[in-house]
Amino acid sequence: MKRGIIVGVIILLLIIIIIPLLVLYSEGIVIIDNNKSYTNEDFGISTYTSKVDKDGDGIDDQTDFLQNVRKYIAKKPKYKSEYYAGGYPTDEYGVCTDVIVVAALNTGYDLRTLVNEDIKNRKEDYDIDIIDIDIDFRRAKNLNEYLEKNAIVLTTDLSRIEEWQGGDIVVFKGHIGVVSDKRNENGIPYLIHHANIFQTEYEEAVGLEILKEIIIGHYRLS
Repeated sequence: MKRGIIVGVIILLLIIIIIPLLVLYSEGIVIIDNNKSYTNEDFGISTYTSKVDKDGDGIDDQTDFLQNVRKYIAKKPKYKSEYYAGGYPTDEYGVCTDVIVVAALNTGYDLRTLVNEDIKNRKEDYDIDIIDIDIDFRRAKNLNEYLEKNAIVLTTDLSRIEEWQGGDIVVFKGHIGVVSDKRNENGIPYLIHHANIFQTEYEEAVGLEILKEIIIGHYRLS
């Protein structure tokens, strides 16, 4: 009887924890990061600075956005998809798109309004039946469509490491994140993102390399 209970517990753990973790790892989402980080200077790369300061705080948009991304993840948001009246999360929860939209808002870009206006002007390009201002801007595919037409479009080729800068936005199939100003030993930037309930680190050394096959967009706000 006791042996049967132990076997049952092991099977339950496999179903609830181990198997999902293996699946997530195979998708490049769960990543263990113990690597030394490098900077642009280590690779002779000039750091990009935007000529725009959207919110007039004296910090250029590229730097400001990355700083606001780090402020957001420093709060260690828990992963859960929720609908919020007003659009922006109002509690300790969030999803991948919230890393982008909250940081952008604090940089001077209200993507809730901007994406909604773009959808109303180009509804057929978004493939949306019913427009909802409070959720449309929190979907990765909609952000990709908006950024493709309204931001600086960049390479998706990771071998061109000098063209990947901290504060860039990278979109994957069904996911979105931010390029870090830290790089791994190959010069590939870390990825800052919020992927799932198991995530403990939001800034990961090999995220871009593992997910490179599903990158569909790479952008700068300004």
